[in-house]
Amino acid sequence: MRIAIITETFLPSTDGIVTRLCHTIEWLTKEGHQVLVVAPDLGVTYFGSAKVVGIPAHSFFLYPDKKLAMPSRKVGYYLRQFQPDLVHVVNPAVLGIAGVYYGWREQWPIVASYHTQIPYYADYYRVPFLKPVLWWFFRTLHNRAVMNLCTSASVQRDLEQHRFRNVHVWRRGVDLQGFGPQYRDWTMRERLTNGKPSNTLLLFVGRLAVEKEIETIRSVLLAKPDVCLAIVGDGPNRSFLQEYFKGTNTVFTGFMHGPELAKAYSSADIFVFPSTTETLGLVLIEAMASGLPVVAARSGPTEEQLKHRVTGMLYDPSDTQSLVGSITELQNEELRRNIARLSRDSVQNLSWASASSQLFSFYTQVMECLIQKQSVVQNI
Repeated sequence: MRIAIITETFLPSTDGIVTRLCHTIEWLTKEGHQVLVVAPDLGVTYFGSAKVVGIPAHSFFLYPDKKLAMPSRKVGYYLRQFQPDLVHVVNPAVLGIAGVYYGWREQWPIVASYHTQIPYYADYYRVPFLKPVLWWFFRTLHNRAVMNLCTSASVQRDLEQHRFRNVHVWRRGVDLQGFGPQYRDWTMRERLTNGKPSNTLLLFVGRLAVEKEIETIRSVLLAKPDVCLAIVGDGPNRSFLQEYFKGTNTVFTGFMHGPELAKAYSSADIFVFPSTTETLGLVLIEAMASGLPVVAARSGPTEEQLKHRVTGMLYDPSDTQSLVGSITELQNEELRRNIARLSRDSVQNLSWASASSQLFSFYTQVMECLIQKQSVVQNI
């Protein structure tokens, strides 16, 4: 199959979408499919055997560190050159508009996947009045697709309530060889605790943005002087967070990748996940695979992945004392060890190969639907 993937973000950027896409493309090309990636031009021209074509990218004022590409006629040009059997538009918002438009105009079957709860970000950026417009905008884009995908059942229900059509859940995946307790490293632990390795080490991994609610973790550090926090990642809110956490036991590392990131996960004691706007939270699964117990704000996606006090701890995001209490409970080494073991066990059946195989089955369903419709038209 010839598959064109149009995405708002790709390498060398780092986030859950890019991670999922990289594993997906690796699987598709290994299975013999031809893949074209259309993405913001950040200097990457190939990923494995998949060609990557770039559209000129520019900084976006809300995320100066993240470059976006505007809708472009070049998308249509590249698609016509490639002549795909199917177009997969990933998280359509800006560049994806062109992917949806040209796929629809040229009558190529479109699959669209939803990965970011942008309408809910309006509350964090103090423009809540834009939420109805944002829902209309994304619904209009996604409903041009034959099939829509999302990454959790709770988001599926949300999208269906907002009248998105034909929504399916694209399963989770994690690299079980790349993450695990075996990567625990004393030197990394000393680095992340700023030389206080005997303290309880909390870890956050992700984009440093206002909607991640990272500042809520400060209440734990103020209440418990024997706790350290390592914040791995970067983003537009970093300067504010560095000032906000000044005077606490907090280390900012910037981005980590590959083996270094695996060491960070497995060298910590507790992973903290304060965001309530995630569609999945891939870092949460990576932490679980690393044998790291998770304390997460209660939300639809986190409730799907964690069983409270069994495979993780869920706290009330509206109550900072609920977070402090959960961390205090997990300072009990026996409880922490038991949850870590059960947490890792709970993700052992997840793999990127399984998630990618499921995605291809969705592609096949879309193609079969198209063939059936063409057959009906020919017989009229």
